[in-house]
Amino acid sequence: MNLILSNATDRPIYEQIYHQIRDQVLGGTLVPGQPLPSIRALAKDLRVSVITTKRAYEELEQAGFIRTIPAKGSYVAENNTAQIREGYLAQIEEHFSAVLPLAASCGLGQEELVDLLRQSYQADQDAKGGPR
Repeated sequence: MNLILSNATDRPIYEQIYHQIRDQVLGGTLVPGQPLPSIRALAKDLRVSVITTKRAYEELEQAGFIRTIPAKGSYVAENNTAQIREGYLAQIEEHFSAVLPLAASCGLGQEELVDLLRQSYQADQDAKGGPR
């Protein structure tokens, strides 16, 4: 599991851990049933507080991405990641339905809107140090 943390962002460390593990689960890099590092081991590897990694794992478990078995460890949940992904897609569509009237009200055409989305996506990837 590859996690890259940044102190140059406003996003708290536990959220960075949460989002990167979530993205790896949704992207298939982490597969159902795969064991995750212990909270302590991950904290040591990332050089962060155990409390920080514990909070990230708790939120991942609440969201259904991982499951923790006492005295055995944490694992990628065997739940239906397609169902989780569908939930996210529904949220994205809701946001689009709010954006489209705003775009129309200021005369933004489809191409301009797509360009704006590309620019926003690239800025987000650059901020995360992600792929270009």
